[in-house]
Order: sequence, then C-alpha cells, then structure tokens
Amino acid sequence: MSAEQRVHELGLVLLSVPSPVGNFIPWRRHGDLLYLSGQGPRRADGSISVGKVGLDCTVEQAHADARLVGLQILATIRAAVGSLDRVECVVKLLGMVNAVPEFKDHPKVINGCSDLLIDVFGESGRHARSAVGMGSLPHGMTVEVEAIVALSPNL
Repeated sequence: MSAEQRVHELGLVLLSVPSPVGNFIPWRRHGDLLYLSGQGPRRADGSISVGKVGLDCTVEQAHADARLVGLQILATIRAAVGSLDRVECVVKLLGMVNAVPEFKDHPKVINGCSDLLIDVFGESGRHARSAVGMGSLPHGMTVEVEAIVALSPNL
C-alpha cells in the first residue's frame, strides 16, 4: 500500500504548511535528500501547543503534540515533492522536548512522531533519531522536530 493510500486509510488530515516565522525555508532538497526545518505542534486552528513537560504538560500531552508535528512533517514532504509516495525512507529525526531539567522521558514524547511515520511508511519509516531536552523552545512550544528524508530517485 502506498503512503498516500495509508494516510487516507488512517483518516489523517494534513494541514497546509505554515509560512516560516524567521529567515529560513521550510525545506531544502539536495539530491535525493529532503531536509525539513524544525516544526512545532500546530493545531487545526493555527494555534501552537505550549508548555514545559514535567511542569504544566504531561508526557501524554507532549506525545500527542509530537504526533501533530509528525502530521506537519507529512504535509511538508507532500508540499515539497508533490506526493508522500516519493519517499524512499525517513533517514533521521531530531526531536526536542521543552522540559524541566529533571525530565527523563524524552524518547516517550518523540515516539508520538516516530510512531506516526512508521504507521504511514511502514519499515521505510524507521529512522535514526535523537530525542533531547531543551530549556526552552520558540514561542514556548512543547516539542520541535526536524527531519531528513530520502527520496526515491526513480519517481
């Protein structure tokens, strides 16, 4: 089953890619690699989920936020190359968690994004990953994820 079919089967809704809030672009393609800028959890109404995990946000809430970022990653890939079916594999994620210093479950949070990408791309969605804690993130958002994706040279 293709990735686009899987998105439809899972009932996922991909929103439009937001305009950057700084001096950067949402993606950069170099050869068969697509580099995606870091993205935060944007809801359907355009608002961003904010909070510090371990203080005013639970692991479960941050996990859901990381899943929202996964949906944005999918939307960004589609906007960049026209179809999710162009993805050969997800190469790497860098997941950043806005957390209190004592927080230790960063991987559980970023699994929200990782699990979604594996649900959509299957084994091709398995990726190398870092999940790290941050003292703060832009706009106070709970999580931010950036990605590197390999595109199929045959499509």
